[in-house]
Amino acid sequence: MQQSVGFIGGGRVTRILLQGFKNKNINFGKVLVTDTNPEVLTNLKKHFPEIETSDAAGAAGQDIVFIALHPPVLMDTLELVKESTRADATVISLAPKINLEKLAMKLPQVSNIARLIPNATSCINEGYNPVTFSSGFDPSQKSVMLDLLKSLGSTFEVAEEKLESYAIISAMLPTYFWFQWKELEEIGEKTGLSQKECRDAVYETIKASLDIMYKSGLTASEVIDLIPVKPIGEHEQQIAEIYRTKLLGLFDKIKP
Repeated sequence: MQQSVGFIGGGRVTRILLQGFKNKNINFGKVLVTDTNPEVLTNLKKHFPEIETSDAAGAAGQDIVFIALHPPVLMDTLELVKESTRADATVISLAPKINLEKLAMKLPQVSNIARLIPNATSCINEGYNPVTFSSGFDPSQKSVMLDLLKSLGSTFEVAEEKLESYAIISAMLPTYFWFQWKELEEIGEKTGLSQKECRDAVYETIKASLDIMYKSGLTASEVIDLIPVKPIGEHEQQIAEIYRTKLLGLFDKIKP
């Protein structure tokens, strides 16, 4: 791909996307990245020496511009770079909460604006990434962008009002479980298994558990009933309440 790319924000999500593109040998005309923290850029360049560090205006002036910022600072940053953003650019915001209408207010000259909710698993090209495009998005450029984003994993177009729901139940989902899997590995080691045996057991059982829940044809109740002994069953309602309280509360904060 000969188009140039700019990343406004050089944090975790930028690293995830760069790694995913690198895995698939996708080479851009050039890649410019800006961040307010010089250490972030230095660290990013260690992993991706091909990138160029830039100021915000430089990153905003590329063919494809990824806005990799948290919602509280996104609008102020767009105000700073709006004059540098080309009318023919494709701008893709990676943040929840700030909808297409608000983005277009800051970048009225840009027709090709999209929003993507990225997933950390994109760094191994197994992302689950919903995207929505502005009504005026050029169809030919949309096809190019979908091809590019699909290199990161499953990328699919959705109605904009569903993006924040996907942020809760997909983008952030791994964080609800990773620490638990790690804890189970450590318990396995304490009970006599090797580290490899623990990792294999947890990994293979989780894969099969997902398949039986979603591909067996059984109802959720029937699946849950397959194992009579539930060592933490007395805490299930408490855990469910934590999910409801924390996640629905978070959804209320990030929805537009």
